[in-house]
Amino acid sequence: MKPKTTTLLFLAALFIATTCMAQMKKSARQIEKLKLAAAAIVDANKKQSQVMVDKIFSFAELGFQEVESSKYLTGILAENGFEIENSISGIPTAWFATWSNGEGPTIALGSDVDCIPKASQYPGVAYHKPIVEGAPGHGEGHNAGIPMNISAALAVKEVMERENIGGTLLVWPGIAEELLGSKAWYVRDGLFDDIDMCIFTHVSNNFSVSYGPTRGTGLISVEYSFDGESAHSAGSPWRGKSALDAAELMNIAWNYKREHLHPLRRSHSIFTDAGDQPNVVPSKASIWFYFRDIKYDGIMEMYHEANQIAEGAAMMTGTTVKHKVLGAAWPRHYNKVIAETMYENIKQVGLPTWSEDDQALAKAVQTEVGSKKIEGLSTELAPLGLPVIEPISGGSDDIGDISWKIPTVTMRFPSNIPGLQGHHWSNAISMATPIAHKGVVAGAKAEAMTILDFLLKPELLTGAWDYFNNEQTKETKFVPMISESDLPPIYLNADKQGQFRSELEKFYFDETKYDTYLEQLGVDYPTLKK
Repeated sequence: MKPKTTTLLFLAALFIATTCMAQMKKSARQIEKLKLAAAAIVDANKKQSQVMVDKIFSFAELGFQEVESSKYLTGILAENGFEIENSISGIPTAWFATWSNGEGPTIALGSDVDCIPKASQYPGVAYHKPIVEGAPGHGEGHNAGIPMNISAALAVKEVMERENIGGTLLVWPGIAEELLGSKAWYVRDGLFDDIDMCIFTHVSNNFSVSYGPTRGTGLISVEYSFDGESAHSAGSPWRGKSALDAAELMNIAWNYKREHLHPLRRSHSIFTDAGDQPNVVPSKASIWFYFRDIKYDGIMEMYHEANQIAEGAAMMTGTTVKHKVLGAAWPRHYNKVIAETMYENIKQVGLPTWSEDDQALAKAVQTEVGSKKIEGLSTELAPLGLPVIEPISGGSDDIGDISWKIPTVTMRFPSNIPGLQGHHWSNAISMATPIAHKGVVAGAKAEAMTILDFLLKPELLTGAWDYFNNEQTKETKFVPMISESDLPPIYLNADKQGQFRSELEKFYFDETKYDTYLEQLGVDYPTLKK
């Protein structure tokens, strides 16, 4: 090749590279305009958001049984150009949906999708009225998170295509969050190894985000199964070795142990197998524990002590015992740079404007469940959540595992009613009403705006990783609680969901016939006690 030709090719390549860089680099004013454009797209698509929220509410599927929910959500994403990978980590209802516009950051958008046992409830009705008596229902509000993430992702995708912005969007579900049953497996299997950051979202009664160590605990979920020898309970009970006796002795021993647990530690248990019938000495019995603490070391210490107690119970009864891990969640730690950036967008979006009907429903529900304050829906933004200095015990979420893998935050969006007890039918009342619909639109706007900040301002992502590497993980190192041989317990809830699925199917939302789920159910919004 002649030198002159080489020079011309070099200059042409340099010009193309410089032009591409110029296209990608945008001023602060241009970025703000694009963020407002994304928010406007979310507004324009609010009907789609409402339908998604109502549809998932109507499916009412427990953890590991989110069949209809996953099929419906992945169908929408596939129609909009996302590539779907199903059955990730060996979980049939788990999936990753990916769309890429070329080189740039990969941003994961996650939320949960499972519901709560025995929380079936008519939306918009301010007292207990099950849709199907005894059936599951969205008494946590997980029907709203993935629809919100999809709304934000589709808005950002439209802006990225129009403006030739490089990057990849990944939408994923927290399957069986109430069992802490999926995210630890995602991390163990390397699914987040090549992702730059994660925005997780969760329903709340206000609009907020925090950074640093947060309120609540991590946990390990363990089932202990005892094996004994059956016998006729009346004819020859001395020939039996009761597995149920062993499980009860473990339960009694652990209850004595509770007195000596630090106040920040918590544990709970249920019997999952207590024998078949009274006249047969139970040859098998199982008890399922959650062991919670604010620190990984404390969780594993409780786990070790429980294993010793189980062995002691087996020795006392002449039985044997095995245990298996059913779920795990590290204590959460959220990223400062992502949280501060997101909070500025939350302030810009602000809380929804609640109607008189919205407030009337909220106050009636608060009265019905005996809330200490009867003040209705939140009208002032929560402040930016700062690191918890004095640890406070409480609930867990397996997003904690992901938060120790990559820079992560949880954005809490306003779709529920303050002052309720949680995991309860009352928490389902607002979740297919204008309260949830407005909250999802507001949340999707703030989420979309934050995504664009990190796509268009490389220094933010650099800062997020600097915090992650040099502050968050400087002294604390992530150690998985599950092993390579632990399998996700995908069989859980199959019987419970199967018991009610045919009845629930009669109430699936049909958006082709009705404008809202309230209309389909014949609910006059709001319906209050006379």
